[in-house]
Amino acid sequence: MFASRLMRQSLLALLLSVFAAGAIGQAQPAQKPFEPSVGQEGKDVVWVPTPQALVDKMLDIAKVTASDYVIDLGSGDGRTVITAAKRGARTLGIEYNPDMVELSKRNAEKAGVGAKANFMKADLFESDFSQATVITMFLLPDINLKLRPKILDLKPGTRIVSNTFTMGEWTDDETATVDDKDGCTYYCTAHLWIVPAKVEGAWQLSRGELSLKQNFQMVTGTLKTGGNATPIANGRLRGDQISFTAGGAQYAGRVNGNTIEGTLKGGSSGNWSATRSGKQAAAPAKY
Repeated sequence: MFASRLMRQSLLALLLSVFAAGAIGQAQPAQKPFEPSVGQEGKDVVWVPTPQALVDKMLDIAKVTASDYVIDLGSGDGRTVITAAKRGARTLGIEYNPDMVELSKRNAEKAGVGAKANFMKADLFESDFSQATVITMFLLPDINLKLRPKILDLKPGTRIVSNTFTMGEWTDDETATVDDKDGCTYYCTAHLWIVPAKVEGAWQLSRGELSLKQNFQMVTGTLKTGGNATPIANGRLRGDQISFTAGGAQYAGRVNGNTIEGTLKGGSSGNWSATRSGKQAAAPAKY
């Protein structure tokens, strides 16, 4: 009798504990999806979203098309990547916060570009973005400067677009702003840089020598022909395209590694070419 009563008490206690556990489980609310907050801390910067109007402007001045590969450094909630994907571009967002990465993926699915908008959890300084044709960013000036050497080693013509913050003494190639009527009230300036070819050094022409000094996309130097040295003026690079004037003639050409080929206007118009002198081959630009 005592054993039977003890078994009934044990069974009742077990049932009560199971019921209590179930009740507690039912009482707990479902975990809410991650929602970012403006100003939340990240690895290198706090998160502040780029206004959509400026996202559009950044992609506009970079002339993003379906043939581009756009990589966003510090992609946050994914809006820049998603917008570029809607334009048909291949895309990748690099973001250190795994919650933001998952949020970006959900946002891309909602926008209907889940298959085109790619995101990865990674450190900017350890990531390879050498295949990008366009890089977008909204980072602080000191982060931009740390990334600048790596950016300047990208393929000439790669387009770099930053929200608000600059690249130190590397002057931008273009600036665009969005105002209140277009839906932007803060951080409303886009800066565009085009990675310049490296042309510093001596170049041999058929009838002389071209000596170039380079400061990012700005070029100075002299053209020596027939024993005369003529300073070049208005020297500039836009990606792999170089232009300058010398002795009243306008030179334009395309840089391809250690060769330049182009056209000449004024004086003796026609074509011109130059080869980097052997001792200067592959000389890095001095920034």
